[in-house]
Amino acid sequence: MKSALLISTLLAGIGLAACSTTEPNEARSTIAIERVAMTPAQAGDSYYAAASSAVKARATKETPRRAKNIILFVGDGMGISTLTAGRIYAGQQKGVDGESYQLSMEKMPEVALSKTYAHDGQIADSAATATAMVTGAKVNMRTLGVSTSARYDNCASSQGNELTTLWELAEEAGLATGIVSTARITHATPASTYAKAASRNWENDTELGASGEGCKDIAAQLIDWPVGDGFEVVLGGGRGNFMTSDQADPEYPEKTGRREDGRDLVAEWTGKSADHAFVWDKAGFDATDFETDAKILGLFEPSHMQFELDREKDAAGEPSLAELTKAAISRVSRNEDGFVLMVEGGRVDHAHHGNNAKRALTDVGALDEAVQTALDMTDDEETLILVTADHSHVFVIAGYSVRNNPILGKSATGIGTYNKGADGKPYTTLGYWNGPGSVCIEDDAQGRVTCLRQDLTGVDTEADNYLQQSLVPMGSETHAGEDVAIFASGPGAELVNGTMEQNEIFHVLAQSLGLTD
Repeated sequence: MKSALLISTLLAGIGLAACSTTEPNEARSTIAIERVAMTPAQAGDSYYAAASSAVKARATKETPRRAKNIILFVGDGMGISTLTAGRIYAGQQKGVDGESYQLSMEKMPEVALSKTYAHDGQIADSAATATAMVTGAKVNMRTLGVSTSARYDNCASSQGNELTTLWELAEEAGLATGIVSTARITHATPASTYAKAASRNWENDTELGASGEGCKDIAAQLIDWPVGDGFEVVLGGGRGNFMTSDQADPEYPEKTGRREDGRDLVAEWTGKSADHAFVWDKAGFDATDFETDAKILGLFEPSHMQFELDREKDAAGEPSLAELTKAAISRVSRNEDGFVLMVEGGRVDHAHHGNNAKRALTDVGALDEAVQTALDMTDDEETLILVTADHSHVFVIAGYSVRNNPILGKSATGIGTYNKGADGKPYTTLGYWNGPGSVCIEDDAQGRVTCLRQDLTGVDTEADNYLQQSLVPMGSETHAGEDVAIFASGPGAELVNGTMEQNEIFHVLAQSLGLTD
């Protein structure tokens, strides 16, 4: 097999073809991609070195294919239970058997588990986990793009401790780069590709405070990003962080921007060149030609974009995550040297924090449609696509429901035959360990907190705004610490297997591109 591949590769290099004796599932890319490996700032970091060695050890078992392009999909908060429930819900929405249904991401050939702890956290946040995936080093919680020497909310500690991201390596190598997210583009996960901040909260200048004096806010860092020729495409939410406090929002005139430093970052973006364009609504998005050399900043909400459930009901609408993905791939694919793109389904996380499973699962479906869009638009011999989550949530699937029972419904052994707790009341199949859906309520008359479950017999638990019950009362549900899934296809996907440290993801991507040793 190796001889046939070698002959095929040599002949391909001089414009000839060879008959391959390999089976279809043994085929390997013959695309010749030559890149110069670079040394990121964090190369001496112990987490980085260990993860790099672990990925190289996998490569010794089988020569990895070289990728021309990378697409990293991140389902924010998309833990294993969310994947399972999302699969069932997607199937049931399509009118097929949900339990045996497969999401597009689940059909990808390589699967592994990712360990999501942070340097200083057993259960991590999105800033630390995203930074691990894009730099190859685990870092402290709530920090972006800085090493473990940096301290949260301490500007001075971050200076000189900046890490190099995959997006920066790609720009230096002449590749196209892009970011897509349904969250604010300055939010933790998308910001990890470009920002260096001791606090993930420094999204605009008003958030810096005294502790951030001397540092630059995250929105300004995006506009001022000094690497290569800058991002080719950035699509998401978060307009408010780029506009001044005396500027009316173009979509909601009663709202204004959040900046107090006088910098109109949208104007600064469009002022960079005649090719720099800005869009803020569906009409502008639809009118934009993404198959040109324009550098496009699209910010479709003052804060996060809409949940998919609400976007579908909005007549004016916003682009779907699949539409954003298609546009971004169209733009970055114009670079003959390749591209690196992140696509985040950011609002899965936000729905879980609110104990609203329906919106969380609908957004899982939207992310999966984006994954399928990417698979349809790219060549498996050129593009490594990796789908994962940054962390999980305290979200559970419980009870002994009959097959095909609505996943958002009450646990049942048959139609109208509900499983019940020891309190004699029905319970839903889906629930949370903590959060605003807590069974504990304040008794206004007595001024006391009572923990008694609501009787769900007559409650529509499939309603859009229903909050699944939780045990511990909290204003916002928390993340969970268990491993999350990794799915991969394309050149380099064979490096994804077993139980991996989350920061190994960077090394899979960077080594597959040939950007690091």
